[in-house]
Amino acid sequence: MRILHTSDWHLGRTFHGRVLDEAQAAFADHLVELVEAESVDAVVVSGDVYDRAIPPTASVSLLDDTLARLADRTRVVLTSGNHDSAQRLAFGSGLLREGLSIRARPAQVDQPVLIPDADGGTGLYVYALPYLDPDGARETLPPLLSLRLGEGDPEAPTPLARSHEAVVSGALRLVAHDLAARRGGAGSRVPALVMAHAFVVGGRASEDSERDIRVGGVDSVHGEVFTALGGSAEAAASGGLDYVALGHLHRPQEIRQGSNALDSGDAPTVGGPRLVYSGSPLPFSFAEADSPKSSVLLEVGADGVTSLERVPAPLPYRATTLRGTLDELLGRLGDGHERDWVRVELTGPMPPETMARLKERFPDMLAFSWSRPAEPRTQAARVTRTSDPVEVSERFLARMLGRDPDDAERAVLTEAYDAVRATREDS
Repeated sequence: MRILHTSDWHLGRTFHGRVLDEAQAAFADHLVELVEAESVDAVVVSGDVYDRAIPPTASVSLLDDTLARLADRTRVVLTSGNHDSAQRLAFGSGLLREGLSIRARPAQVDQPVLIPDADGGTGLYVYALPYLDPDGARETLPPLLSLRLGEGDPEAPTPLARSHEAVVSGALRLVAHDLAARRGGAGSRVPALVMAHAFVVGGRASEDSERDIRVGGVDSVHGEVFTALGGSAEAAASGGLDYVALGHLHRPQEIRQGSNALDSGDAPTVGGPRLVYSGSPLPFSFAEADSPKSSVLLEVGADGVTSLERVPAPLPYRATTLRGTLDELLGRLGDGHERDWVRVELTGPMPPETMARLKERFPDMLAFSWSRPAEPRTQAARVTRTSDPVEVSERFLARMLGRDPDDAERAVLTEAYDAVRATREDS
C-alpha cells in the first residue's frame, strides 16, 4: 500500500500579515499531482487543516476543492487538530462521498477506515484519532472503555487523568481491542496505521509556529504508548501498529522510541511503529524557515513499513533572516535576498533614514528588530532646572542613535527648542 502522509495545512493563516492563499493552493495542486504520479492508495491528513475554528470563506472553498480533487483519485482520511473546530469538520461527515472520511469524534477512534488493496480486499487499517482535548476526552472515552473493555464501573465511569497521554492511551487501548479482534484468526496480516495529533516527547517544536496545547501543565505523549497501545493487555494479541502519522509539530521529523533522538532518514524504528511527523507544507514563521518542507510517501505491507520517502513541497516564497549593520545589510550581506520575505535584525548604529533605506533594498521586509550597541555602564545623568535643554536632547539622541548627532541634527534640535521657547514667551 502506498500512503501519502501530510498535516498542518493551516488554511487561512497569514505570515506577518501576508495572506498565504496562493501558496496553499500551489501545495494543493502539488498533492493532487503527486497522488496521480505515485499511484497513491490513500492520503492521510493528521489535523490542523484550518488555522482557526472559524476559517475564512476562501479557506473553506480551497479545502472543499482540494478534498474533492483528491477523493476523485484516491482514498482520503482527515482528522481534526487543536486549531480546527471538530464539530464543524465533522458536520455532514456521514454524507460524504465514499473516498473521503473525516474523523473528528473520539467515539470513532476504534472504527478504522478500511483501505482496499488492488484485489479488493482490505490492505490497511487506518485508525484516525482526532485531536483529543483532555478536558472533553477524559469524560467521553471512559464509557467506551467500560462498554468495550470492561474498564471501570459502567454505571459511573471514572474520568481519565487530565493529560494528553492519558486520553491518547485510552484511545489506543480501544484500538488494540478492535485490532486484536480483526487480526485474530486472519489468514494474513493486514498492516495498521494510526493518525494522531499530539506533541510526542522528543519532538522538536518551531518557535512562533505551533500553538501551545498544554493542559494542566502536561502537553506531551511518550512514544512508547504507541508501542504498548496505551498499556493494553491486548497489545501483543493485536499484532501492534506499523506507522503513526503524526500532526502538530511543523518540522518534519521521526521520533526514536526510548530516547529523545530525532532522525529524518528511513532506517526502521526498532521495537515499535515508526513515529513520523510530516511537518507543515509551508513555513509559518521565520524560525522554521530553515526546515525543509515535505510530505511523507511510504509503502506498508504485512511486514510493516518497507520504504519511506520525503517528497519536497513547492515553496512559493523564501523567508530569510538577515543580521548585521546597516552597511552590511545594504552591501553584500543582502545580495540575492531582494525578493525574499525578510526579517532584519539590525546591529550597530541606526541612522534616521534606516527604515527607508532597508525598505528600498528589501521591499518585502516583514519584521525588524534592533540590537542597540552595548554601552559602558555609567551613572545616570542628572537633569536639573539649570540643565541646557538642547544638550539634554543631544545626549538622548546620541543614546538612541548609537553615535553623536551631526551638525544638521544639532541644528534641528536647536531650532525646535527656540521655537518652543518663543511660543511660551509670546503667551
